[in-house]
Amino acid sequence: MNVTQEEVRAYVRRLIVSRTRLLVKSGFFGLLLMNATFALDETLTTAATDGEKIYFSPTFLSGLTDEQLDFVVLHEVMHMALSHCKRGETFDQRLFNIACDIVVNSTIFRSMPGLSTVRVCGEEPMRLTPDGREGADFTAEEVYAMFLSDGQKKKGSREKTRGSKGKGDPGAGTSGSDGQRSSGDRQKGSGEGVREEASDMDDGQFDSHAKWREEDDSRENADLWRKRVADAAEAVLIRDPTNSQGDVPAFAARVLRDLKDPQTDWRTVLNDFLSEERVDYTFFPPDRRTDGPFFLPDFNEFDVTATDVLFMIDASASMSDEMLTEAYSEVKGAIDRFGGRLNGLLGFFDAAVTEPKPFCNEEDFLKIKPYGGGGTSFFPVFEWARKYAEDHPLVGIVVLTDGYAPFPDESISGGIPTVWVVNNEVRTPPWGRVTRIKSGIGSEKPK
Repeated sequence: MNVTQEEVRAYVRRLIVSRTRLLVKSGFFGLLLMNATFALDETLTTAATDGEKIYFSPTFLSGLTDEQLDFVVLHEVMHMALSHCKRGETFDQRLFNIACDIVVNSTIFRSMPGLSTVRVCGEEPMRLTPDGREGADFTAEEVYAMFLSDGQKKKGSREKTRGSKGKGDPGAGTSGSDGQRSSGDRQKGSGEGVREEASDMDDGQFDSHAKWREEDDSRENADLWRKRVADAAEAVLIRDPTNSQGDVPAFAARVLRDLKDPQTDWRTVLNDFLSEERVDYTFFPPDRRTDGPFFLPDFNEFDVTATDVLFMIDASASMSDEMLTEAYSEVKGAIDRFGGRLNGLLGFFDAAVTEPKPFCNEEDFLKIKPYGGGGTSFFPVFEWARKYAEDHPLVGIVVLTDGYAPFPDESISGGIPTVWVVNNEVRTPPWGRVTRIKSGIGSEKPK
C-alpha cells in the first residue's frame, strides 16, 4: 500500500483526535498517552508497540471505527505502561502474550465502561483468567501461571479419560458444534487450548507483539514507565483526592503504594524528636546460657520511637506533580525507616493549611491524599501547629517544600523543633534544621 502525504496527515489527525478524546474521558489514560509517539508501519497487519512508540498498519487504522481506535490505542499504551514488552523473556511467548492481553483488556473495560461492548477484528477482547476472574486483578505473570496450572490439570484429566471423549472435549476448551470456540470458551480455556489457538494469531489477539524485547534497555524502560504511571495517578488524585470518578486503575494504585526510595536519613533527621524506651529484661526468647533447667532473662535493645510529629507538604502551584511525589515518598520512607514506631499527622499547604490527618502506619498514610495548587505561605503551617499544640502533644514539625515563599520569624514556631526538607540548593531557611533532597526536575526558581 502506497500511502500519500495527504493520507498520512489524515491518519495522524485521527490518532491525535483519539488521544484528545481519551484525555477528556480519562485524565489518567490521557496523560499516559502524552508520553507515547505514534507511527505508521506498512509491514504490520494490525497495531504494535515496542515500549516507546505505538505503530499502526495504515490499512488496519483505516478500517477502525473511532470506538475501536480508542480501544486499540489504550491497549497499546497499557502494554507500555505495564512494561509487558520487556517481561516474560523465559516464558512460552505466545501464552504470555495472551496473559498480557487479558490483563490489559480487563483493566480497560473496568476503567472505561463505555468501551465494554467494543469488538475488534470481529473478536471480543479476552479479559478473564482461566478460572473466570477479571484479569485486572492480577499481573501478567500470575495469569500466565494460571494457564500453566490449568493446562496441566486438563492434560491429566484427559489422560485418565482417554477414549471416552473425543477431540471436542469441552473440558479442553476446544470446539463447539461449528468447530469454533466462543469468546467465553477461549477466555476460560486451558493453557494448552489457548496455546493452540495462539498459533493462529498475529502474536496478540488483534495486535502484533513482534516488536517486543527488541531493545536491551528493559530496566530503564520499566523505571521510566513506572514513574509516568505514578505521575499520572498523582496528577489525577490532586484534582480528585478520593478518586470518586474511578480515574486511577488498580494497577496504578499499586504503583503508588510502592513509591520512590527516600533520599533522607530519617533516623538522623528526626533525632531531636526521638524517645527511647527500654524494658530491662525479657524471657522471650529465652537465653540458654546454662545446661540446667532454668532460663536466664536476656537484655532488650532500645526501642526507638518517633511520636507526635507533624509532617506538612507544600502543595502550592510551584510544586510540580513530580515534586509532590518525591515529598510524599520521603514521608513514606520515614514510616518505613521506623518500622511502625513513627506516628503523627500529615497535612498539605499552599496559602492555607489542609487539615492534617493522623497516621500510625503505612495504611493510614496511604489514605491521605494531597490538596493544594495555590500560592505559598509558611505562616499558616506554624499558626496551625501552635494552636494544635495547645491541647495535643507535638514534638516536632517537618516541612517538605521548594522554599519559594517568605520565611517567617523563628518565634512563630512557639519553640517546637522544626526540620525543613528542601528539594533544591537555592533556597535556605534562616532557622531550624535544614536537609535537602534532589528533585528530578532541577532546582531553578519556577517562573
